[in-house]
Formats: sequence, structure tokens, C-alpha cells
Amino acid sequence: MNGPILLAAGGTGGHLFPAESLAVELVKRGHRVELVTDTRALNYGGSFPAAAIHTVSAATPTGGSILGKARAALMLARGTFEAISLLKRVKPACIVGFGGYPTVPPLLAARLLRVPSILHEQNAVIGRANRFLATGVNAIATGFPMLSGAGVSLLNKAKYTGNPVRPAVLAASQIPYPDFADDRLRLLITGGSQGARVMSDVVPLAIGMLPPDIQERLVIVQQARSEDLERVNAVYESLNLDAEVAPFFSDLPARIAAAHLVIARSGASTVSELAVIGRPAILVPFPFALDQDQAANAAQLRASGAVEVVAQSDFDSAWLTAALGRAAFDPEGLTHKAEAAKHAGITNAAERLADLVERVAGAKES
Repeated sequence: MNGPILLAAGGTGGHLFPAESLAVELVKRGHRVELVTDTRALNYGGSFPAAAIHTVSAATPTGGSILGKARAALMLARGTFEAISLLKRVKPACIVGFGGYPTVPPLLAARLLRVPSILHEQNAVIGRANRFLATGVNAIATGFPMLSGAGVSLLNKAKYTGNPVRPAVLAASQIPYPDFADDRLRLLITGGSQGARVMSDVVPLAIGMLPPDIQERLVIVQQARSEDLERVNAVYESLNLDAEVAPFFSDLPARIAAAHLVIARSGASTVSELAVIGRPAILVPFPFALDQDQAANAAQLRASGAVEVVAQSDFDSAWLTAALGRAAFDPEGLTHKAEAAKHAGITNAAERLADLVERVAGAKES
């Protein structure tokens, strides 16, 4: 294969983590991999396995004033000219976009220069940036079996690969579901990479309403935003509970593996990692997303029987107290849900996506 594989991913973990997993697999197969992104990803540059990292101008032309949208559009146009120059210099065999507006300039440039291209859509509903780009790519790799928001012509390009997950997630997937020999119930509460205030508002109060005989069985690990740490800790300390609260856990996959039950948002990475590791969950989709992508992601895993999904408007302390009360006396049900989650997980998504990349890049050469 002539030329490197160019990966285009915005500077957030949701886009960079699957791109990083694909990069590891492609490098393992002997390909040169380069990354094109926006300036936010430079913070990840030390760990991303790319031979070179390039940046192009990008902005999000949604929300805000008309003037703000116009500025964003001009920034994307500028980024497209920068990407054209980059592609002419790098001469990639294929470019793979992972969503978000930072991928728009490189994928538009690929279309103009007739460079083979693939979009990877992590969510169960196609995002606005990917929908804009989709007609010009050779293939669309999907993170979930069903993709909403795409017409027939786009679905004809779709190939279900799953969401590539980090090596730490694959390692955690080898850890068996914890037994209940010590009669403890291990909870993990996480709001995603940015945290979620609703978890700090609802979960401690719900646990405080549980009967003492259930409270004393709990082992709690909770991610909370820095501004919420004090009040969350205060509740657990007043109840004398076994709780660890922090704004970030660098070993989150291992924490997921150690849990009997996870309470979380339903971003694509979270849902995919729960499935690969195989843990039951209560999922609370972020309600204000324009595409309602988290609701679609959660619905796909709910179909497997692995998770319970609750709208944020219904997710209050009374509801959660009842749900935790049921879980505390149903270890067999939790174990079955863990098995269902594991059955839905795609552990070889990076390999499947790399196969697709090699086919699309190879078609150019044949």
C-alpha cells in the first residue's frame, strides 16, 4: 500500500480513543499512520501512535449568533484549503474520519482530490458533521448494528464494525464479573469525561434513602465534578459509607470491571466499553443533544437486556432508591445482565475497521 493512512479526529476522547485504537492495529500491520486534527488534540500528542500529527483550522457552525456561524464557516473553508495542501504533500492511501467538525476539512479535501475515504460513526444516530460528509466517502463504518438518521443511499455504504476500544478496555474485558460472596454490592457512578451534575444531585440522596441494611452493603466509586466533590463526600461521610469520590479516574476500565452495577451517561464510548467489559448498567442519556445520540446508543444496548434506561426527567432520588433496592436483592439478575452485555460487545472492532481500511485503500491501487 502506497502512502500512509491518515486519521482525522476531533480533539475529544470520544473521537480520539477509537482513532487511537485503529492506529495501534494499523501500525501492528505495518502501515504508517498520521493524524490530522484540531489544536485540542495536541494535548494527546504524546500518546497517540502516529508518525506525524497535523492540525488544520476548524470550528463548529451550530448554535450561537449568525455572525458566529459565519465565522465558523469561514474557518472551515480555511481549514479545507489547509487540508488540500496537506493531502497533496502527504499523499495518503486512505483517510478515515471519526466525526466532529474538525474532520470536515480533511474529508472535503479528500473528496476534491479523489482520495479514498471512510467515515466512522461511533453513535447509533449519524451526527451532523458525518451526515454532511457521508455522500462523498467510499464507506461508512458504524459503531452499532443500526444507524438512524441515514437514508438508503448512505446505509448501502454502511459496514458494521463496532467501536474500537482502548487496550485498557480489552484488558478489563478479561476480568470475570465479580461474585457476591462477601454480600457487597459494588456501584460505579460516572458522568462521562466531563462529569454530570445530575449524578451528584440524585445518587447520594437516593443512597441516603435506602434502608440501613442495604447501605452497609454498598461499595461506592463515584466520579463527580470538582465543584460537586464536597457535597457528595459530605453525604457519604454522614452515612459512614464505603465511598471513593473523585473528578477523574485514570483507570476507569478497571473500575467498570470491578463493579456489579454502573450508573452512567450513554455516550458511544461508555456504551461500547460496558458491552466489551460486560457489566449491567442504569443509563441516563444526556437529554439536550440535538441528535439525541445518547438515547439511541442506550436503546441499542437495552435491546440486549443488559441495561435499564431512564430519561433524566424521571431520574430522581425516589426512582433510583427503588431501582437500587431491587438490584441489592437480585444478584442472579445482575449476573444475567452482565452476560447479556458481554454478548453484545465487539472486542475486535479495531481489526474489523482496519480490514475495511485496507479494502478501501487497496481498491484504489487495483
